[in-house]
Amino acid sequence: MSSPTSGQAITASVPKEKITEKRNESLEVVDSLNKDDSFLEKGSLETASDVELVNGEPVIRSGKDVSRFIVDMRDDGDESLTFRSIFLGTIFAALGAALCQVLIYLFKPVQMTVSTVFLLLLIFTVGNAWAKLLPRRETVQGTRFEFLAPFVHFINPGKFNIKEHVIASLVASTASYGSSAVMNFAVQRLYYDTHVQATTAVLATFSTACFGYGLVGLLRPLTVYPSEMVYWVNLPTVSVFQTLHFSGSSVTNSKRLKLFWSAFTGMFCYEIIPSYVFPLLNGVNIFCLASQNATSSVKDAFTNIFGGAMGNEGLGLLSVSFDWQYIGSYYLSMPLVQQVNSWIGLGLCYIIICIIYYTNTWGSKAFPMISTSIFQANGSIYNQEAVFGTNFQLNQTALQEVGLPSLAGSWAWNNLTANLAIGGLVMHVILFWGGHARDSFKSAVNGTQPDPHYQAMKRYKEAPMWWYIVLLVLAFVSGLIVTFKGETTLPWWSYIVALILGAFVTPFSTLLYARMGNGIATNQLMKMVAGLVNPGRPVANLYFSMWSHDVVSTSISLAGDLKMGQYLKIPPRVMFLTQVWGTILGTVQIIIVIMVSIVTSQRDILLSPTGTNVWSGQYPQALNSAAVTWSLAKELYGRNGPYFIVPLGLVIGMGPTFIQWLIWKRWPKIGSLEVDSIILPIIYMYSAWLSQGVNSTVTSGIIVGLVSQFWLRRRHPGWYKKYNYILGGALDGGAQFMIFVLSFAVFGASGTPKPFPSWVGNPAKGNVDYCNGNGALG
Repeated sequence: MSSPTSGQAITASVPKEKITEKRNESLEVVDSLNKDDSFLEKGSLETASDVELVNGEPVIRSGKDVSRFIVDMRDDGDESLTFRSIFLGTIFAALGAALCQVLIYLFKPVQMTVSTVFLLLLIFTVGNAWAKLLPRRETVQGTRFEFLAPFVHFINPGKFNIKEHVIASLVASTASYGSSAVMNFAVQRLYYDTHVQATTAVLATFSTACFGYGLVGLLRPLTVYPSEMVYWVNLPTVSVFQTLHFSGSSVTNSKRLKLFWSAFTGMFCYEIIPSYVFPLLNGVNIFCLASQNATSSVKDAFTNIFGGAMGNEGLGLLSVSFDWQYIGSYYLSMPLVQQVNSWIGLGLCYIIICIIYYTNTWGSKAFPMISTSIFQANGSIYNQEAVFGTNFQLNQTALQEVGLPSLAGSWAWNNLTANLAIGGLVMHVILFWGGHARDSFKSAVNGTQPDPHYQAMKRYKEAPMWWYIVLLVLAFVSGLIVTFKGETTLPWWSYIVALILGAFVTPFSTLLYARMGNGIATNQLMKMVAGLVNPGRPVANLYFSMWSHDVVSTSISLAGDLKMGQYLKIPPRVMFLTQVWGTILGTVQIIIVIMVSIVTSQRDILLSPTGTNVWSGQYPQALNSAAVTWSLAKELYGRNGPYFIVPLGLVIGMGPTFIQWLIWKRWPKIGSLEVDSIILPIIYMYSAWLSQGVNSTVTSGIIVGLVSQFWLRRRHPGWYKKYNYILGGALDGGAQFMIFVLSFAVFGASGTPKPFPSWVGNPAKGNVDYCNGNGALG
């Protein structure tokens, strides 16, 4: 069986077992698709007008090229929903929640989109062991136990196939999507001394995830079916699935499998060095190393500008990181147009944050240059407990005594750019992609969507829309119960406003994420609206954001899974049951137990404005800061407030995109520049990207992106389409496997940390990159 990346025609192979007439008809559909898709034939590539060739190999330029040349069309018609796939998915659901979100990166100094490669490899290993070690139907046939043959086949249907593997992995990974809602409970424990009841936690996470999934189902024709809806970060995972299961079908796939295991093993062994033994490797900066004997003022400036290996240390300009866990396959996956826009934004970010700080805009010099905390005017941590009391509502008298909270200048800029990006996003989607969205809906209704993977999926019954509507109703009722009975302080009508807002934003964010590989942080808009409708109630604002912004982020994740199901030919009804079951598993208390363990054992670090290079409270800090400041919207963001310009960013962000559209209508291309390739919302977002966390990875990420998306993709397209994504998945899996082990073994996820002995690559005092200004040695 050939991979489509080989340039040969794709053929469907029939399973050994007898299949139904319906299945035969389905396979005939694939055969007809293959005959029609003459562009996949090597000889026809030369004459295809829409294919760019280098050395006879197609260059991957778009989602259409991904569908044709990257993802294999193969569908062997195997069973997908089996006892084995559901059982393994259920068992690994807790690990998926711990690995993919709560344990690893929501309490880390770098916010990463975590690949599930490590998880799928564990499932692959256990699934194959299951298939080989447990008895099969043929084991009991012809014996006195032949009457057990149906039961034995139910337990072990034979070879662990790709569809079972996908189902088990998606059940496990879907269980993690409610963990962003769990972070609200972490904020309540850290800042409001509230231990959320189990019923509230279960119903709230179920409501958020299922409402998001219901929206995804209704938006499938727009956000899943078309070729341009790629969800680029999923391509390494898709590539790993197909390589592991199709490895015997061609020499190319055998080489891919060998590369995968070699890279995975190598990265697993290597990752212990930069993450534990030699943390200096996460941020090597010549300016930091040269500043050891400089004056204190120079050290402070160098730390602000060049330091970045520690949480909220500095901007990390020209630092080079050798720690793959913080680089990731993101830069191997994202299309070049997205990365170039992000680089423009990062360049602006270095300049703007320095200007804000050194000109003392918003009183920036009284606070750290980079922080997500809220402060009092003298630079100390804001006493929010005195202002909001035990009932979590504003006390005006206490506010007069304590004063208004202040933000670090970089974080105020982050809030402004978030609104700029949201305004720009809405305008960009409507003006530049509105016609495509309309055509996609028409194609889905007429059944004429040209994507070959969508056409191949026609053999399976579609999940009807009413299934998703029922899910929306159940999610709505669950959330309503929480608002009445939980510790939310959120009025029922405000809950409904939050859902409406989330439903409005979801298609805009999902379209951007699907096409470009990353979305826009819309939580700023949610917090702003929350402050308007729930003044003086920070906890209510937390929950408002959960039912608006978290619904959006969950929708994006689940939409990406549906696209993966389309690529890997998982029947839509099976996908529905899989994701609903994974969502239900995500509401159980295991994920909350893990959160409580980390919050309890690392409480002081999580409350610190800086954190360490291992643990950071920047994510819960950001949630709390936004909840508190937007609950004081009138005082802070009103006409006479210090941050009046922040809400105006919504309107300001729309203007430049409208002007760009007018230019594009008149001059679609200026020189070699395609005007619509400028994505202003992405530029806005990245112009504040360095306002939190570890920033020493930027240079390394740019280098990886240039090598992958500029050099390999354009100069060596054959190697790129065969190995680029499988390499990214392998490196992610190896790094995450080691981080998972180290988190419990030495990083203190469940108790006391065990730091590596001090040496020059792991200094006992100060920042690990030797930028020791701002009292780092104090």
